[in-house]
Amino acid sequence: MNRPVAASIHYAVAVGLLSILASLSGCQSLGFSKSGPVAPMATDAFEFDPARDDVVGTVQIIQAREEDTLSDIARRFNLGYEEIVSANPDVDPWLPRAGTEIVLPTQFVLPDAPREGIVINLAAMRLFYFPPAQAGATQRVITHPLGIGRVEWKTPEGKTKIVSKKAAPSWIPTASIRKEHAANGDPLPAKVPPGPDNPLGTHVLKLGWQNYSIHGTDKPPSIGLRGSHGCLRMYPEDIVRIYDLVPVGTPVRVVNQPQLFGWRGRALYLQSYPVLEDDKRKHDVLMNKQLTAAMQSPKAKLDARPHMKINQVLIDEMTTHPRAIAIPISQQKLTTQDYLSQVLRVQNQLPLNASWAGEVATKTD
Repeated sequence: MNRPVAASIHYAVAVGLLSILASLSGCQSLGFSKSGPVAPMATDAFEFDPARDDVVGTVQIIQAREEDTLSDIARRFNLGYEEIVSANPDVDPWLPRAGTEIVLPTQFVLPDAPREGIVINLAAMRLFYFPPAQAGATQRVITHPLGIGRVEWKTPEGKTKIVSKKAAPSWIPTASIRKEHAANGDPLPAKVPPGPDNPLGTHVLKLGWQNYSIHGTDKPPSIGLRGSHGCLRMYPEDIVRIYDLVPVGTPVRVVNQPQLFGWRGRALYLQSYPVLEDDKRKHDVLMNKQLTAAMQSPKAKLDARPHMKINQVLIDEMTTHPRAIAIPISQQKLTTQDYLSQVLRVQNQLPLNASWAGEVATKTD
């Protein structure tokens, strides 16, 4: 569903200011109002200063309703399935039970990549779109969760661009996809016309890589999972928004970064995602290089940042048990549980200017 971006951005500015104040005070203790949980903060559109900061959004906590599943909550707050399950490892995804506190990992360390066009982080299963910024203006970022390619149908990494766009597309499955479906007893037609059963959803942005695209889906619960034949799926409401905003020719960069370091206020944050099962790199070595780079970057020399000390115990905790939650690692003796006890408690309702209109029946098989 399309909606004006400006209102979301203005709302996001307030969110960013609140989060910066929290980091300046040494914790994110924003969230206990005397009247109970507050309205949820924006989860998909933000402004930030690229010369100073790499982190946007705010971690939030809600209480589950009786009828909720984690998949329901994920879509309500524009999260993917793996994100919300990682953030809540002790919660039954299908029966969280009324009153259970659910962590929303709606604070994001931006990928280590140029802040232009579309950047996709496969490990996070998330898209970041950086609209062109006017000279001297604060930069914007719009972010949405994705479904990515299965192990045997990996989404490629590297640089490409949007080469074309199409609304109400037909799907013409490749010979290899038709062969796979036939072998599984699920033969496909040569062409699937536009409509509610089209796996491409309602809109497609074709990439410069042959047979790869960013598109919608007829299976919203697959967002945040490895379930596609290599393409990048989006919630139906999110693909419409990105389709409207992103012009043909927009650069696209696909990276795979399970550990992300970034600055905000006086703090250095780490966001750690589960490593994809077919990613065999030495992530302990890579993470040490990333941390050194963050500590030696120009941003590290601003304000009180040069005097910051690293909480190595917290880093070890986050990488051993990645929970997709961005946490400041420059606070000594802080644990994940300490941090979560301080974050914002919000109402379990659609955020202001949410991309989704609300609960509707969704196809799950």
